[in-house]
Amino acid sequence: MAYTYPYPRPALTVDIVLIKDGYDGAEILLIQRNHPPFAGHWALPGGFVDEEEPLEAAARRELFEETGLEPAELRQLGAFGAPGRDPRGWTVSVAFWTRITGDVTPRAGDDAAAARWWPLNDLPPLAFDHADIVRRLKPA
Repeated sequence: MAYTYPYPRPALTVDIVLIKDGYDGAEILLIQRNHPPFAGHWALPGGFVDEEEPLEAAARRELFEETGLEPAELRQLGAFGAPGRDPRGWTVSVAFWTRITGDVTPRAGDDAAAARWWPLNDLPPLAFDHADIVRRLKPA
């Protein structure tokens, strides 16, 4: 039986903060968006959760599709749902994070035009509210 409610429903997404030790300190994995909104801008890997998909499974799927990476562990960082965070409409994101070791090379895939490591202390302007998500992990 399908239920209907008089309440609006947000879209649900996941974002992934992947950190590694670089030569000059911590680095974070970003993708360059290939499609609007924010086409050409840098962002955390992530995307929409499929219907009835567990959140961590969605995060793993999106990370693999966009970067080819499969970390052993993901931890939930928090939920982000400020009005206006996504120009496509009301969207709530659950962010995950992990730290990986070794020399890991991402490959851009799916809707990512590029994927690369950036120094955590020298990030480009980020799409959506991804700077807020990174700040949650790394206090200012």
